[in-house]
Amino acid sequence: MPIGLIIIGDEILSGKRIDKHFPKVVELLKERGLHLDWAEYVGDDPARITATLKRTMAGNDIVFCTGGIGATPDDHTRQCAAAALGVPVVLHPEAKARIEERMTDVAREAGREPNLDTPENMHRLKMGEFPQGAGIIPNPYNKIPGFFIRHKEGGAHYFTPGFPVMAWPMIEWALDTHCSHLFRKTAWAEKSVLVYEIAESTLTPMMEAIEAAYPLVKVFSLPSVGDENTRRHIELGVKGDPVQVEGAFGKMRAELDRFKAEYRSV
Repeated sequence: MPIGLIIIGDEILSGKRIDKHFPKVVELLKERGLHLDWAEYVGDDPARITATLKRTMAGNDIVFCTGGIGATPDDHTRQCAAAALGVPVVLHPEAKARIEERMTDVAREAGREPNLDTPENMHRLKMGEFPQGAGIIPNPYNKIPGFFIRHKEGGAHYFTPGFPVMAWPMIEWALDTHCSHLFRKTAWAEKSVLVYEIAESTLTPMMEAIEAAYPLVKVFSLPSVGDENTRRHIELGVKGDPVQVEGAFGKMRAELDRFKAEYRSV
């Protein structure tokens, strides 16, 4: 089942903040024998967020979405998810209870008697307004939950805050609670070499021939111009079905030997 990542926020696109979610999600998936199939960045534009979610919810992908689920004017993700589904946002009863628990904790830590009916606290409950039919994702950092939506053919979208300290354990919860049946179900292998001082165009016919001969394998080529410590080189490799990777990698090395190329294993 394909896995995607949507990262929402003007601050990422403007460069005010550097995205840390992409490498972490790749790491979390890899630990579980999974891999990311696609990723997208979207700014805080409601129409674009809604269009993106409507498109991704039309399939059966598992999608993790970070950012925009707060209750400030630039947070639109909750409403956009509801619009993409054609349902209203409603206050989730369990989310309400957890947000009220958080507000009570904060008041008591400050030595105050909690008053959940103040305008500020009533506004905070908006963070528990999710698309009708959504479930909640527990937040171990401050108890204010995210939410998830299941859609056709087993797909689902999981929505978390943009803060890594909250988002990452929430994504782990989603993986371990809802996706464990997928862990290490797809056999996967990857092998590569560094090839020095040879043009990528010279190797392209060989790469195409290997993919044609081994249909369960992808050939990849990552060129580098080099630096003061490394000569110009290409990381050339194969990935996919473990059995076919063995054959494809052997074929690749044999062809490199035929070219009299200088290379070493990675």
